[in-house]
Amino acid sequence: MANPVQFISQVRAEVGKITWPTRREVITTTVMVFIMATLASVFFFLVDLAIKTGLSGLIHFVGS
Repeated sequence: MANPVQFISQVRAEVGKITWPTRREVITTTVMVFIMATLASVFFFLVDLAIKTGLSGLIHFVGS
């Protein structure tokens, strides 16, 4: 087990190796996440609407 001073030194060395994203990369990724979330929500809304309409029609047909 390393002593605390060595541990902190190793942590600082590892943090120095991290490649942080640029501001532009973060903004681009964030926008893409919002676009994909919107597309997924619209898709699932339409699928839900189709299933609801189909089941309502089936129940109406069987009930008549």
